[in-house]
Amino acid sequence: MGKANLSAGQLKLLAGKARWIFRVCEAGFPTVPTIAITRAAWEELQAERTRRDTRLRNHWVACLFKLVDKDGKPPQLVVRTSAASHNSGLMPARLGIAAPAAPEDAVDPARPLAKAIKHAFESYGFSSNGWGGSRQEGDRARQIVLVQALAEGEEEHFLTRNATTGALGPAPLNGSALQRLPDSVNALISLLDAKAGRHMACLISINQGQVRFLSARGVQASPGAELEAAVDRVERKVWTPHSAVTRVDPGRLALMLHPRLKAPEEATPIAVGLGVSPGAASGVIVFNAEDAARLRARGTHCILVVNETGPADIEGMKAATGILTARGGMSSHAGVIARITGKPCVAGVRSLSVDPVEMVCRIGDREFRAGDRLTIDGTDGAVYIGALPLAQPHIGGAIGKLLTWSDASRTIAVRTNAETVESAQTALSFGAEGIGLARSEHMFFSPERIVALRRMILSEDEEARSRAIAGLVDYQTGDYSALFSTMQGLPVNVRLFDPPLHEFLPRTDEEIEDTAASLGLAVRALRLRLERIAEINPMLGHRGVRLAITYPEILQMQLQAVLAGARKASETQDAPVAVEMMVPFVSTATEVSWVRERTTTIMENSGLAGSDRIRFSFGTMLELPRACLRAGDIASMVDFISFGTNDLTQTTFGISRDDAPAFLAAYQRKGVYERDPFVTIDAKGVGEMIEIAVQRGRAANPRLKIGICGEHGGDPASLQFFAGLGVDYVSCSPYRVPVARLTLAQASA
Repeated sequence: MGKANLSAGQLKLLAGKARWIFRVCEAGFPTVPTIAITRAAWEELQAERTRRDTRLRNHWVACLFKLVDKDGKPPQLVVRTSAASHNSGLMPARLGIAAPAAPEDAVDPARPLAKAIKHAFESYGFSSNGWGGSRQEGDRARQIVLVQALAEGEEEHFLTRNATTGALGPAPLNGSALQRLPDSVNALISLLDAKAGRHMACLISINQGQVRFLSARGVQASPGAELEAAVDRVERKVWTPHSAVTRVDPGRLALMLHPRLKAPEEATPIAVGLGVSPGAASGVIVFNAEDAARLRARGTHCILVVNETGPADIEGMKAATGILTARGGMSSHAGVIARITGKPCVAGVRSLSVDPVEMVCRIGDREFRAGDRLTIDGTDGAVYIGALPLAQPHIGGAIGKLLTWSDASRTIAVRTNAETVESAQTALSFGAEGIGLARSEHMFFSPERIVALRRMILSEDEEARSRAIAGLVDYQTGDYSALFSTMQGLPVNVRLFDPPLHEFLPRTDEEIEDTAASLGLAVRALRLRLERIAEINPMLGHRGVRLAITYPEILQMQLQAVLAGARKASETQDAPVAVEMMVPFVSTATEVSWVRERTTTIMENSGLAGSDRIRFSFGTMLELPRACLRAGDIASMVDFISFGTNDLTQTTFGISRDDAPAFLAAYQRKGVYERDPFVTIDAKGVGEMIEIAVQRGRAANPRLKIGICGEHGGDPASLQFFAGLGVDYVSCSPYRVPVARLTLAQASA
């Protein structure tokens, strides 16, 4: 039949199988004779019939005659779709269609060939959601149908690479056995792999040892296989390292770091919430931290099921295999802690209600008790009955190579949010370049420490508060020393105390009774104190810098602990300790000035000012709109600013991040919001606020260091936006560090 001579415009129209047939034929590999017809050409053929015009039909028939082999016998025909991306609603190949007996038969939809072509084009508009859902529907110009001569011999389907390992070579498709193929197939595989740069499902015919190419389409392999394949192409010199970095999807990379469901399509979820920490987990239901710890000690996997989590649940969250909550969202306590610890978590399941006293929960109309089994998928928010099979993550040398290549082009540093040695070590293993947010109040989540923190919060006078603070210094000094030693000279950004009271005070009767006993108070007396300090809106209440100004002894305690920890760490390591003190929740420059003056005094009194063993810098967290608008005033007083995008999103939108799941899903479904702003940064609103602050801050202080420390720092779409602002670093939870490294490299490419 010969090669087609296509114009540049015609080449652009080729999509899916048509594109690969042309490329393979162009490379000289034997190909089954094929005609590609566009929707526009087909519609014009049909319009021509009403005008009794035959010019285009004559050309069409002449093309069909080219499918006739040398023996002059008309072959049976095959009709296939050729979509840019695979869709289950597309018409399967129609085989064994008789060649038209007359010219009119080639265009008459009542006749076999034209009927098959008509059905093929119609299937482009079909998706599982009904007509008009396919992506191809909006791109009619690239809708193509193929007409091929039916190949002689046996047909063989195979993958160009193994879907699990990524190894190059013919691999079985859908688990079917694969016969030994002729050696010439290896050349075809190498050709397709180089041209497509992805796993391909390939169809060939084999007749007396001769191979002819029929079609190919792209398929999605496991994330690990895709990564291994990308690295292999570089090592085979098919790609450059730069090509591999730009073509690996960061979102797919994230899936490699956690367990996932082996066959989610084979199970139906009983509920869907928000996937706030990726990965899948399966285990027996527990309703409290004690049971989770007990089962973990026995080696039993469990799912912690609660209405919402708080500091008292930390040990249970660490012990559990996964976490399921009725309330909360991406930046809720459950979501933040789950991402830090790498635990799968589904939050905001509206149909879930939990009765921790009766040890029972209900999901819709189903009731579950302790010991029943559930499976959760923290990637998409699905909840399943029973224990579903999981695929464990496999992290080989390929991920290290890819990230090393990505670092060569990345200009923005990647830090982590961590306040424990364990989390810091995990982040370092993923390539973190420092700590961008150490939330000091999170260091008190263990049962014995939270008592000390509650004693400080509940103190009614300065003397009692000072006694409580003295008990905190020893804890914090050791924690900071260990953290600084772990980071070995990399920057550690310590946020001053920022505990919204409702997250740290006892809530249940049992917690109140235990706290009263630990503080030596009567239960009634403790309840009265809790009532006195209760806040109507604690997220906008007595927290952050407000706590430091009203209770300066807390500021002094924390600075003393940080400096003592830095001094201790500096005595056992070669690299100087790099400490960044960050003041949270500021709205005015005068707040920053007040804290800086006292910080400077404490530094001078410590004898560490000017020390070459400790590099100290002072900055603030911008998480309120007013602070962003007055960033120029603030920047002149600080060494750095870091945007707390969780609270900045909350305060800019006027949305409680903990209550948002109640309506955000409906907003997205109805097109009010395109995305959840707590997952992906709102570039037009919150993003503009950040952009204004960056411009005004740098204008006032050209040496100002700028960072991002909200959870948006691990979201690929948000990272692309931040890269355009010219920030110096981003900080995210440990398991999102590889995603940030790759995404920022792509943004710099």
